[in-house]
Amino acid sequence: MTSYNYSFAVFIGRFQPYHNGHHHVIQQGLQQAERLVLLCGSSHMPPSHRNPWSFQERKRMILDSFAPADAERITVLPLIDSPYNDAVWIQSVQTIVNGLVQAFHNVPHRQPKIALIGHSKDHSSYYLKLFPQWESISVGHHFDLDATAIRQDFFSGKTNVQSVLDTITANCPSGTVDYLANNYSPKAFEYIYEENAFVQAYRQSWSQSPYPPVFMTVDAIVVQSGHILLVKRRAKPGFGLMALPGGFVGQYEKLVDAALRELREETRLKVPEPVLRGCIKQVHTFDDPYRSARGRTITQALLIELPNADALPKVKAGDDAAKAFWLPLADLQPDQLFEDHYFIIRQLLGLGEPNYTSAQPQNGWQDYRV
Repeated sequence: MTSYNYSFAVFIGRFQPYHNGHHHVIQQGLQQAERLVLLCGSSHMPPSHRNPWSFQERKRMILDSFAPADAERITVLPLIDSPYNDAVWIQSVQTIVNGLVQAFHNVPHRQPKIALIGHSKDHSSYYLKLFPQWESISVGHHFDLDATAIRQDFFSGKTNVQSVLDTITANCPSGTVDYLANNYSPKAFEYIYEENAFVQAYRQSWSQSPYPPVFMTVDAIVVQSGHILLVKRRAKPGFGLMALPGGFVGQYEKLVDAALRELREETRLKVPEPVLRGCIKQVHTFDDPYRSARGRTITQALLIELPNADALPKVKAGDDAAKAFWLPLADLQPDQLFEDHYFIIRQLLGLGEPNYTSAQPQNGWQDYRV
């Protein structure tokens, strides 16, 4: 009978895609722990160049890269982001691990030994210091791999998945190669390919700046009678996704003025501007460095709470919005909302974070790639 140093080894990553560096970490973990717990970050996010593959796609890439006996010892679960509340994110990780301990640790007289396993590569690995109650397994930099570079190479090729598989084959294990070669939807590939081309061209437009610019945008969260006012995006990035009405601040605009202008242009909301100004309840800045693919973009969001009424004000899409509509708050889903808008909404409305540790998005990403 094999003797292991740990009962559980926890590995947190985004696996976009699952590559040989990740594979090496898991192989090391299987040698030291009875069970590997893989928490797949950025789950339930909308399709984007940074998050092109859903949780189920990444789970398949991972488990199909191992022999059945090893795959049986690996548990892969989704982990939703919480970019503006680290405590909620930490609690989610702890809750998942505690649940797995109860499910799989059947030796009540012996406390389970838990370790966090990973490779400290850069600032994105800060989470390795957030769980002092667990031991640490540090894995060396076995492969000089970067998932961002792999994605960029993969989605910079022609809109034919077969023509760009060389990069994946050289850097990823069998499960990833097989999935992307034989099962990845050409329509899904084309959606990310086109978004990537747009983002790269956008970044190229300011590449000659003496230093990377910081952009300023505004967003309006308008709520009434348990509904929120949203738009459907007509333009890239995030074509077809739901979004808060908003946009870039003009050269000579104050932030509140810009937010109300964008709100009016995109939704034609039938509420007088003095009323809107009088209903502003909160103003908050959101500055997650990864919130926008176009570059470092800070947004200031306004919470506008309109008085409850029997009927919602009329709205009509304008400017670059394909549709403007009221959505019941209960119908908000993170996989349908552009960038970090889902988290902005929950933060300003004080809704906290839902438990998405095991649930799946109600709709597949294919619904938003058309």
